[in-house]
Amino acid sequence: MTSVFDTIIAGVKEDVAAREAVVSFREIKECSRTHAPPPRDVMKALRGPGCKLIAEIKHAAPHVGIIAHFDPVHLAHEFEKGGAALIACHTEQRNFKGSLEEMALVRSNVTVPILCRDFIIDPYQIHEARCFGADMIPLRVGALEQSHLISLLDRVESLGMTALVEVRTVDEATRALEAGAQVIGVNARDFETMQLNRKAFGEIAPGLPHSVIKIALSGVRSPAELYDYAASGADAVVMGQSLVTADSPGAFTRALVCAGLHPACPGRGQQ
Repeated sequence: MTSVFDTIIAGVKEDVAAREAVVSFREIKECSRTHAPPPRDVMKALRGPGCKLIAEIKHAAPHVGIIAHFDPVHLAHEFEKGGAALIACHTEQRNFKGSLEEMALVRSNVTVPILCRDFIIDPYQIHEARCFGADMIPLRVGALEQSHLISLLDRVESLGMTALVEVRTVDEATRALEAGAQVIGVNARDFETMQLNRKAFGEIAPGLPHSVIKIALSGVRSPAELYDYAASGADAVVMGQSLVTADSPGAFTRALVCAGLHPACPGRGQQ
């Protein structure tokens, strides 16, 4: 049976091929190196005391459909004013209803770094994301052969961006370290089954070197859960659905950021 992940990847391949038929790889490379805005400092935004918030602009998801309707620029302003360290923008169109154009619009209206949330399988996507202003790019270890992972990670860094290397298991975390990842995200969502494993971060993060920035992804819903992830070593958490559906996304962002900066909250400054 074809999994949700297989369907997403098949769609990504088709969409990349269609865009490359319009703008060639050579052209997109040139854009990424000469016309894109300078990358913002992701590592600086993620280092320091406490547990940071990466606030996600998320219209939809495969397991729930449309999540919320909102003005992405207004939402991004609320996230930035609330103290989010980064803003993540979904750019996959078929399942998450995002776009590169929306990411570029958000970036032009905030000053914090931007994480491009997509399923990156081709060098074209990395140059394309940089053209549209991405500062951080996700690479899923489970979707890539090791040589391909290393090649894509090197390409991300060659453009001045930071790679968020996503893992789900201890073996994938080992591969991420061997590839040279400086930022590792533990994704609780298994896109093969769409199930959440909230224990994954606590099983993987303590075994990672202190020098590695550790990020918890998927299923974070409250300040209490942010605190729990921080206690397991998280330097940051990514939160999307709970933020965009909150009665006041700005107030909820502030509450999460305050929880992450509370003196009692574990974090890089206390470890």
